Amino acid sequence: MFFKKAFIVPALLSIVLLSGCAAVAVGTATTTGAAVVHDRRTTGTVIDDQTIELKALGVLYGVDNIRINTHVNATCYNGILLLTGEAPTESLRNDIANRLRKIPKVRKVHNEILIAAPSSLVSRSSDGLITSKAKVALFSLNKIKGFDPTRVKIVSENGVVYLLGILKQHEVTPVIETVRRVGGVQRVVKLFEITD
Repeated sequence: MFFKKAFIVPALLSIVLLSGCAAVAVGTATTTGAAVVHDRRTTGTVIDDQTIELKALGVLYGVDNIRINTHVNATCYNGILLLTGEAPTESLRNDIANRLRKIPKVRKVHNEILIAAPSSLVSRSSDGLITSKAKVALFSLNKIKGFDPTRVKIVSENGVVYLLGILKQHEVTPVIETVRRVGGVQRVVKLFEITD
């Protein structure tokens, strides 16, 4: 009887986990295909960025001390990894950054993790709303030649909006000014790469 349970439980768990992985893989492939159409990154770079984010999640949820004591988000764009959220100590904040810096193909890490208790669900919901409003606001910039708002990655944390992407110089200021005027935005941090 014990042998059957010892065999059946891991087998069922494997089936559930593998079927979930298939859904994630299909979802990622669909998202990647849609994202690449207007992206200034290569298809390979888009896939690398998504892989980096998945590996970062593995670290954030795989290390008990990090999972239990922090709220951290890892966002990657063109090999640049943005870390936002909260950690209770400077040493834990640095530990997270050092672990994630070792992920292959990470070119640079922006460690914006605050030393604080994890934010509340209300604060996170507010940040989600700010991100949505900022994304919509960028569609008003349709008069800028060659500008596509989907090329700007927007991350909000505690009212601070981080902007990533590969933009042309003439696109940067209008994007920043448009996002700055969105309700709830306290500060805008530009992490753009400029292209010709």
